[in-house]
Amino acid sequence: MTDQVTTPRSIERIIQGQAVMDGAGVKINRVLTQTLQRRLDPFLMLDNFGSDQANDYIAGFPSHPHRGFETVTYMIEGRMRHKDSAGNEGLLTNGGVQWMTAGRGVIHSEMPEQEDGVMEGFQLWLNLPAKDKMRAPWYRDFNGADVPAFETPAGAKVKVIAGRSHGVDGAVQREVTEPLYLDVHLPKGATFSQTLPEGHNAFTFTYRGSVTIDGKAVATGRMAILANTKGTDGVVIKADEDSRFILIAGQPLNEPIAQYGPFVMNTQAELHAAVDDFRAGRLGEEAQV
Repeated sequence: MTDQVTTPRSIERIIQGQAVMDGAGVKINRVLTQTLQRRLDPFLMLDNFGSDQANDYIAGFPSHPHRGFETVTYMIEGRMRHKDSAGNEGLLTNGGVQWMTAGRGVIHSEMPEQEDGVMEGFQLWLNLPAKDKMRAPWYRDFNGADVPAFETPAGAKVKVIAGRSHGVDGAVQREVTEPLYLDVHLPKGATFSQTLPEGHNAFTFTYRGSVTIDGKAVATGRMAILANTKGTDGVVIKADEDSRFILIAGQPLNEPIAQYGPFVMNTQAELHAAVDDFRAGRLGEEAQV
């Protein structure tokens, strides 16, 4: 089953991202920054980390809290050990995904389980609707082999982390935000098409090679925000060389966003409550697995 696109989206703008340090000093390319949260609602942040220099990642992300949203960690290469305040832990390896719903609150850590070699991956923050922000925490680990995948006749190799593509259901489905999260490996000269609901916000990030969308090149390390033009039904992406990119889309919540670091709520009062709960030790219950 193919996703037929008759009126593809164009590129609204191309984003380079910002070099930042997070955790205990991990070097990151922050592609989706806070200034883009409204435009790319329901997505709050996208970090791309990647280095073969241990000093860039070895300090990891010691224990820190989250409330009010979901995190999706996707490891391209390397090993990351995660633990939470309830004693749950797991190991993300090449191609693995952790989907965590912080809900009303978790405290967790993400630490590299390697001293050398390449560490590369993405962390995406996905907002929760107001009605779900204080739900019970939940998370699920997927080994690389457990993430649904398919290959198109054109040779595109596609991993479906969330949503649905070409008749294949992804590892995770969400009713309200309806996220689509694809990792696509596209050989030189090949084309990949994906249908997208007209109202969904969508973007791509090229992490190998270079691709073309509606006549515009998107080079390695660049995010392309896709225009929400009325009447369009998807996106068509062509590889200028052997390329790898992620394609992400979702239904906007159109709700107020109030953020203070790792807490994302709808009002300032809810943020103050989150900070108070964290300081009082009331944040960090056991997550449902």
